[in-house]
Amino acid sequence: MSAFDVIVLGSGPGGYVTAIRAAQLGLKTAVVEKESLGGVCLNWGCIPTKALLKSAQVFEYLKHASDYGLKVSGVDKDFNAVVKRSRSVADGMSKGVQFLMKKNKIEVIKGYGTLQPGKKVSVKDESGKETVYTAQHIIIATGARSRELPNLPQDGKKIIGYRQAMTLQEQPKKLVVVGSGAIGIEFAYFYNSMGTEVTVVEYLPRIVPVEDEDVSKQLEKSFKKSGIEIMTSSEVTQVDTSGKGVVVHVKTANGNISIQADVVLSAVGIKTNIENIGLEAVGIATDRDKILVNDFYQTNIPGYYAIGDVTPGPALAHVASAEGILCVEKIAQMHVEPLDYGNIPGCTYCTPEIASVGLTEKQAMEKGYEIKVGKFPFTASGKAQAGGNPDGFVKVIFDAKYGEWLGCHMIGTGVTDMIAEAVVARKLETTGHEILKSVHPHPTMSEAVMEAVADAYGEVIHL
Repeated sequence: MSAFDVIVLGSGPGGYVTAIRAAQLGLKTAVVEKESLGGVCLNWGCIPTKALLKSAQVFEYLKHASDYGLKVSGVDKDFNAVVKRSRSVADGMSKGVQFLMKKNKIEVIKGYGTLQPGKKVSVKDESGKETVYTAQHIIIATGARSRELPNLPQDGKKIIGYRQAMTLQEQPKKLVVVGSGAIGIEFAYFYNSMGTEVTVVEYLPRIVPVEDEDVSKQLEKSFKKSGIEIMTSSEVTQVDTSGKGVVVHVKTANGNISIQADVVLSAVGIKTNIENIGLEAVGIATDRDKILVNDFYQTNIPGYYAIGDVTPGPALAHVASAEGILCVEKIAQMHVEPLDYGNIPGCTYCTPEIASVGLTEKQAMEKGYEIKVGKFPFTASGKAQAGGNPDGFVKVIFDAKYGEWLGCHMIGTGVTDMIAEAVVARKLETTGHEILKSVHPHPTMSEAVMEAVADAYGEVIHL
């Protein structure tokens, strides 16, 4: 029986980062993985979708070359080649994680891991052989998968989840996307830009419902302009898959309608992978599909920890990585502060991109803050106009009393690379005037942050 200091169950952005940090701290570490190193994020999620979206963006540029004074003729796409590029990016990244495992002397155990009492993990390999490993500390990082609704059972062909959406053999002519969170919206944009007719069905009154209302309105406007059909306050009641394509029955505020399509993408959230991993045998407490943990990710059973999508925090790759690092640093008895979940940025990589952190305007008002709100549209940005990307804005929310930066919401080209300014500033408890007095480079998209802050304080120059 091999003994380790730390065994990590799962090798996604939570698991592999945790393993590396544990190894850096001198702990003898192993990671158990049933499929591909890097997990969903690297192989089927964050990374390959960005490759697809980049192809879509380049295609858009080519289609609008004349707007930039350029002549390009015979522009077309090769859908299979686009998918192939995305897969090769994912494979390259997975090999990168393999290299990091070797470099940090982490043992990779291939197979399906099950927790056992007494700080043990049993791993079943492809041939069905079981091996038991022990560790002082076992960290569960098994992540999540696409959630299935009872009236939308996924068959992998006509009703699909995000995995199939990334590797369809042929491009659908008509696609219905159910759910308008990040996954639904990114695929809606990708398929629409490739020439598929796309309808988005959202149960709540607006798309990207977790974002600030102004962001939702702007995205809806941009999407409608590019020909995507948006149905809010609508629910898919049934999907008939008996014919050649699918007939999607939708209940709307104005009555029931049916939509003909080739494929339905179900993007209604995620389901955690906590079944059949031995939680019950060990006695680890769960609630509403999540493993219960304290501020340092310890479960109710000593020696067992959980991080990432299986715990109650936001299901995001960067959160899982941060939680894992914190968890092993605590194990190594370092002085660590609990994670501030109020300062986690969220990004959606459609066009225009969305990035946000902190409170929305509505949330700030509900919490009773007296607020100053500033907004700077990219139509007033020289860089955005020169780049041909004037859609969108930066919106900032400050507490009028103490100048605390409560929230920042952006929609536009490249904003996912701009949001970190707000995250760092909030971490450092920066006030609005400190942002104003930090000279931003011109002409850039990033100066829109300074301009929005100037607007909040009645000092805006370019509006």
